[in-house]
Amino acid sequence: MEPVFGNIRHNKGLDRFTLRGQKKVDGQWKLYCLVHNIEKLAHHGYAQ
Repeated sequence: MEPVFGNIRHNKGLDRFTLRGQKKVDGQWKLYCLVHNIEKLAHHGYAQ
């Protein structure tokens, strides 16, 4: 399993989408990916 998907599924709790419709689900997925990427930047000292 890809670490990104494992992190989003288990650590963030996205095991199913809460919205309905392709545009809404796409937005929800992009939001989770954005949060994942921001956390990666924060943990690797990007802001220093």
